[in-house]
Amino acid sequence: MNFRESLRVSLRSIQTNKLRSFLTMLGIIIGVSAVIAMVSIGEGASANVASQINGLGSNLLIVTPGQARQGQISLGAGSLNTLTLADAEAISKNDSIAGVAPSLTGRAQLVWRNQNYSTSLEGTTDGFPQVRNTEVQQGRFFSHVEVTAQSNVAVVGTEVVANLFGDSSINPVGQTIQLNKIPFQIIGVLKSQGSSGMTNNDDKVLIPITTAMNRVTGSKNVGSIYVSAASADALPKAQFDVQSTLRAQHSLRPQAADDFQIRSQSEILSTAQGVTGVMTTLLSGIAAISLVVGGIGIMNIMLVSVTERTREIGIRKAIGATRWDILRQFLIESVTLSLLGGITGILIGAGGALLVGKATGMTISISLPPIIYAFLSSMAVGVLFGVYPARKAAQLKPIDALRYE
Repeated sequence: MNFRESLRVSLRSIQTNKLRSFLTMLGIIIGVSAVIAMVSIGEGASANVASQINGLGSNLLIVTPGQARQGQISLGAGSLNTLTLADAEAISKNDSIAGVAPSLTGRAQLVWRNQNYSTSLEGTTDGFPQVRNTEVQQGRFFSHVEVTAQSNVAVVGTEVVANLFGDSSINPVGQTIQLNKIPFQIIGVLKSQGSSGMTNNDDKVLIPITTAMNRVTGSKNVGSIYVSAASADALPKAQFDVQSTLRAQHSLRPQAADDFQIRSQSEILSTAQGVTGVMTTLLSGIAAISLVVGGIGIMNIMLVSVTERTREIGIRKAIGATRWDILRQFLIESVTLSLLGGITGILIGAGGALLVGKATGMTISISLPPIIYAFLSSMAVGVLFGVYPARKAAQLKPIDALRYE
């Protein structure tokens, strides 16, 4: 019996018992589809995180306050805030630095006519659009002169416009609003950037940091300093220059620890992608257990099939079929069931992932490697769990098989 004949006999056996064959494949279908869906969603989430972090700015360094200590107890990141506008000014004088944008955040209660809306407040400088890759879609951003003059001007996000003004016929630029009971004139509307993690970049209002410090929050320190390096290659030197400048600004002794923290964009990206990668691997591993369960199901059904077809095996051996012919026939049947289940699972998994992406707005990334992995895994399951039943069938003695009732 050649390979083609063995394949024909195996397919006929599968078609004869359609329901049993489908139930046998079900474990493989569930396992493969779950793996494909989890990997696709995980890779999409990783790509989405990378896009959001890269959207923070180009070649970005983020300087945040350090940690205060009481004895041997750390009070946590940000508890020792010594960052000032003078620090940001000093950092900007380094040749490796392309731009600097100090930031001070808080909450703002906005009032316009009879509308009242609470949103995020961020005080910054005119360097913010360059450093943070932000564009204004309507109006303009505030200037250096307005920052120096502590002007009451504001640039708002698109969600603020939608919630505060509502009516699309109203032009927000030029409107005067009350921000924490202080009048501000809207001079621009930010281009929509969407959400990054728990932060909605469209739901905020930007004002000059000098105005925020002296008229709104009363703070004398800035919350963080965003620094853009001149190029990707200059990022290590820029980080060194920022550290050296701040240590000099804060008069730290050589043996003293930094009273600030510097995080690079690549570090944040690596950490975020590491977390999503671990979660994807964990979920895929759990889903892959279904493949093992499906393989056990295939072995069980193939053993039943061997028992049911004992007389058939005896007849085939009596007319000249070799052990290899019988082994190959049942092994092909097992692998065929696994591959049909694997292909069906790939289609269901990819389709399910796309439906999830469409329903939730998540980024979905369906790539070739996990599909190849799932296909080869389903084939391996068919071989591994089909060998024993096929071997058992091949070892049946013709005389015993013919006597079987």
